[in-house]
Amino acid sequence: MASTVTPSEKSPEGKRHTAPDSARPGYGQLLRTRGAWTFLLPGFAARQPFAMLTLSIVLLVQHTTGSYGVAGAVAAVTGVAMALFAPYSGRLADRYGQRAVLLPGVLVHTVAGLTLTALALADAPLWALFAAAVPTGASVPQVGPMVRARWGVKLKDSPLLTTAAAFESVTDELTFVLGPLVATALCTAVDPAAGLVTEAALTLVGGLLFAAQKSTQPAVARTDDGHARVEHAPALRIPGVRVLIVVFLGIGSVFGGMQVSLAAFTESIGEPGLNGVLYGIFAAGNMLSGLACGAIAWKVAPHHRLLVGYAALALTASGLWAAHSVVVLAGLGLLVGMCIAPAIVTGYTLVEGLVPAGARTEAFTWLTGAVALGQAAAVTVSGQLEDRLWDGAGFLVPMGGTVLALATLVALRSRLVPHPQGRTVARGVGHREHAAVD
Repeated sequence: MASTVTPSEKSPEGKRHTAPDSARPGYGQLLRTRGAWTFLLPGFAARQPFAMLTLSIVLLVQHTTGSYGVAGAVAAVTGVAMALFAPYSGRLADRYGQRAVLLPGVLVHTVAGLTLTALALADAPLWALFAAAVPTGASVPQVGPMVRARWGVKLKDSPLLTTAAAFESVTDELTFVLGPLVATALCTAVDPAAGLVTEAALTLVGGLLFAAQKSTQPAVARTDDGHARVEHAPALRIPGVRVLIVVFLGIGSVFGGMQVSLAAFTESIGEPGLNGVLYGIFAAGNMLSGLACGAIAWKVAPHHRLLVGYAALALTASGLWAAHSVVVLAGLGLLVGMCIAPAIVTGYTLVEGLVPAGARTEAFTWLTGAVALGQAAAVTVSGQLEDRLWDGAGFLVPMGGTVLALATLVALRSRLVPHPQGRTVARGVGHREHAAVD
């Protein structure tokens, strides 16, 4: 009978041995990777503004128009523009290098964000806000996918890629803990426009700092490990990537639905300052579970983990609409957040096994764009529900989005299983394909 072992469990002589560092890679080992800090710190600074963008737009436009529906629509246009342009940005980064894409991108985003702010304060017509929202969203720097691509270059097929995926999820969620808190504080205590102005300024400074780290950016893909040039199909042609896009759309519906509905709920009870706190609790749950994902030596295949974790996400998100107190909503928000990080980490894990290296930044940006698109749709629908129905009706959107995505995942789960052709694959941000030995 054949047994299954991973390549790292065998020595060059074919004998089994244990390798504690490889079997249970930790965050300390990850952060000791040579050159990692040169892109981690600028990368964190550059991605922080993105966590402020949607909420800053919602709070500013709602202040100037008095409508969550209008505010959600403007924020949604920004999200749709980002979702449509993000994969193209990733493809350009794979082809021409990250720096070539970042430098013009951060400049355009800064100008567009400040223009949107000025138009909102001038009570410009809705079409003008939409017009400014398009370049604001389209030019959002795709720093998260770029950092993940740099980890891929640094670690290649190392088991530390599992930990790197979890670490990046935690970093993303840390920004979403800080971002809404900072945006809410600026918009409520300083000025309704302060959040968006600060977002534009941080994007400019952080983006330029990250672009300056040329030594760690992936080289333009011309050859495959020094051999003949290999042309890779666009990431969207891979069936598993399309399934993951639907999964991440559902995750985006949670983010968007929570942002609008929490803002409406806290305003309805006369405590708008609690909005950032409640959203921070939600994001903190996400961050904590992300830390746990990186600390666990997973033995379950990632596509099975995704199925179980996403079912838990849909279940917890389905209870949000029934919460009518701050304490209950905080508790449910924490649980929902704890279910999101495993889904995100596992999704990025699967990309490493499904997508060739030359198209991986593009694949990551498809998933990032899917979150933005799901968030945009959720912001729009949630805003309309809050305006037209009861307080808290917007929480129906996370339930609907995750349930529909779960149904798609269950039906098409077989497409998430990597199928190596003619060789054993030992890669992944989260798993290693087993190689059969006699």
